[in-house]
Amino acid sequence: MAIQWAGLGPGLLIRLDRDGGQPLRSQLEGAIRSAIRDGRLAVGERLPSSRELARDLGVSRGLVQECYGQLLSEGYLDSRVGSATRVARGAGPVPPAAVSAGAAPAAPVRQPAARLPLIADFKSGVPDLASFPRGDWAWATQQVCRTTASADFDYGDPRGSGTLRQVLAGYLRRVRASAAGPRELVICTGYAQGLTLVLRVLARQGIGTVAFEDPGYGGADISSSVRAAGEGVRAVHVPVDDRGLDVTALAASGAQAVVATPAHQSPTGVVLAADRRHALVEWARRTDAFLIEDDYDSEFRYDREPVGMVQGLAPDRVFAIGTVSKALAPAVRIGWVLAPPPLAAAVAEEKLIADRGTSGLDQLALAMLLQAGRYDRHLRRMRAVYARRRSALVEALAGHAPRARLTGLAAGFHGVLHLPASADEQAIADAALRRSVGLYPMSSYRASASPAPPQLVLGFGNVSEHAIGPGIAAVAELLR
Repeated sequence: MAIQWAGLGPGLLIRLDRDGGQPLRSQLEGAIRSAIRDGRLAVGERLPSSRELARDLGVSRGLVQECYGQLLSEGYLDSRVGSATRVARGAGPVPPAAVSAGAAPAAPVRQPAARLPLIADFKSGVPDLASFPRGDWAWATQQVCRTTASADFDYGDPRGSGTLRQVLAGYLRRVRASAAGPRELVICTGYAQGLTLVLRVLARQGIGTVAFEDPGYGGADISSSVRAAGEGVRAVHVPVDDRGLDVTALAASGAQAVVATPAHQSPTGVVLAADRRHALVEWARRTDAFLIEDDYDSEFRYDREPVGMVQGLAPDRVFAIGTVSKALAPAVRIGWVLAPPPLAAAVAEEKLIADRGTSGLDQLALAMLLQAGRYDRHLRRMRAVYARRRSALVEALAGHAPRARLTGLAAGFHGVLHLPASADEQAIADAALRRSVGLYPMSSYRASASPAPPQLVLGFGNVSEHAIGPGIAAVAELLR
């Protein structure tokens, strides 16, 4: 589909040689023909008005009109009364090689089959994208554009907007019981960048072995983060049980840092037990190690009181990473690293090397949402939305697969469905897709990719309440 450019003069790069012997009109016709043939101008795409193009090229409007008229007669352009001049249908790029006389025509390129719409896609980690607070974000952006000083349009502090860091520090102290100050915060473009910045800082401190929860992040995610940290950094895996990260196994692993999700383990949904939280802090202090705390969906709690961040217990040993990807939407691309005070400057230095800073206007818009209370209002609304979807999932499974056990629902917007010991989780996921339902096996979260014990990770954040029941009904036979 051609882009529908607004305005009278969508830009078009054309160069005319006034010192050559070729007439300007011939040059202009040839340039537009070439732009259409090589795909720079797509079928249906609008050309500049004759007046605007003449002004841009410094030629008479009559010359441009004559050029357009010639190309209209040749079939390159199409024009109707009261409408713009556009590239004509059938005037697209010329194939790179024509079929020679007598040669067999080339076989047509087979296009991949279009994926049919799913009844329900239970992909985890995705919030309700349709509920992004567009009106609030537009309001905050407008307010920022009206009130931002001209100096704030410069590159700014690599740590991020001072306004956002001050507001965010207060928010994290109030809501997450953190020991946050604006000087220890570095704004980044999301969790992946935040983790990379921290691992690079730790590598410079001589830390080469980093532990990851198992099950936890996918193997590809871990590999890319470790590669980005530089040579000499390696990953080890530490098991998670029904009480969270096994701190005894962590101590035996030889790791000097660990990446963990204490408030709501990803993907099992387990909350790190209180005694293990304290054991984790003791391990870090005893071994001069660090915890990288992923606080990814702590805003959404249902069956119990919220759990504070481990960072509040040991701010000198914990890097806390948070984002608005789950609270608002991944497209916002704003996250933060709350670093131990002695290492905050090193994280800011890595951020400066990486990209010189995250979008300043978006940071100020987020600060505006936080200060105005609209961020909290959105979270309250989304807690109610996800609670209803959670209940719908529990009810659907109770009705269609009553023997199925679902755990990890105390927070967030995903749970773990435990399958019979003889089940093949990948085969079930494949069969579900043929029934237009997206299901996802636990094996992709395990370091060994083991399919045992067979489990499915069921996300309900981006599945409408009305689609959950039909989705489970369509795969009920597979889950029994």
